[in-house]
Amino acid sequence: MFKTCLNTSTLRGFKLPLAQSVQIAAQAGFQAIEPWIDELQAHEASGNSLEDLAQQIRDAGLSVQGAIGFAEWIVDDEARRKAGLETARRDMELVAKVGGHLIAAPPMGAVETSGLSLESIAERYAALCEIGREFGVRPLVEVWGFSQTLSRLGEAVFVAIESGAPEACVLADVYHLYKGGSPLEGLSLLNGAALPIFHVNDYPTSIAPATITDADRVFPGDGDAPLAQIFQTLHSIGFDGFLSLELFNPAYWQGNPLEIARIGHNKLSAALSL
Repeated sequence: MFKTCLNTSTLRGFKLPLAQSVQIAAQAGFQAIEPWIDELQAHEASGNSLEDLAQQIRDAGLSVQGAIGFAEWIVDDEARRKAGLETARRDMELVAKVGGHLIAAPPMGAVETSGLSLESIAERYAALCEIGREFGVRPLVEVWGFSQTLSRLGEAVFVAIESGAPEACVLADVYHLYKGGSPLEGLSLLNGAALPIFHVNDYPTSIAPATITDADRVFPGDGDAPLAQIFQTLHSIGFDGFLSLELFNPAYWQGNPLEIARIGHNKLSAALSL
């Protein structure tokens, strides 16, 4: 049975302290949480300990299955890339403090840049992985469907393979696979171990990939994504990671955040039973 995780983007519009999001995730029935780096930073800036938060997370019956960061590890500009790797180092230290062992590595800084050599990106990803070893944190090459770089699953997989890093892994997303035009059949060629986290959401196909946005993501089962096919494929390749609910729909940032989290968990569970 797949394990469930709450990406805190789903509640982001409520602007909750991270400790409160942890309690909501547990009460809603999730098994793990995936916070954003700025939330970890805000927690520390408020005078709180991330190590203490890690204990609170464990006491709530949860684990931290990664975090969302935006370090510019991929860019061509050497000075920016060096600064980006230092940002990544600080981010990974925060993740380790809170008990996490994964961090998203999206193509931040290269969204509008086309023509980057995948071989060069693989070398830069290898450097990122080397930093991660200092903290026991694995960076995930993230597919961003709206980006000019790493918009497709095959590109992210190429980078992971060619990096030569033993801990290389990929972060895919139901929405981004649609947005970037990646054929779902490509998932069947992967080993499930290369996908420690998989972001789950849904989308209406009435909105074309070219115009759909993050805000159009909906709860699993409320759109047209072939979730049953995706879950069946993940099962067939031995996926044993966490399905992390990641939404950015402002319509959900109204009312009670616990109710939104519960609806999200229930709809994800229902989609898994299809």
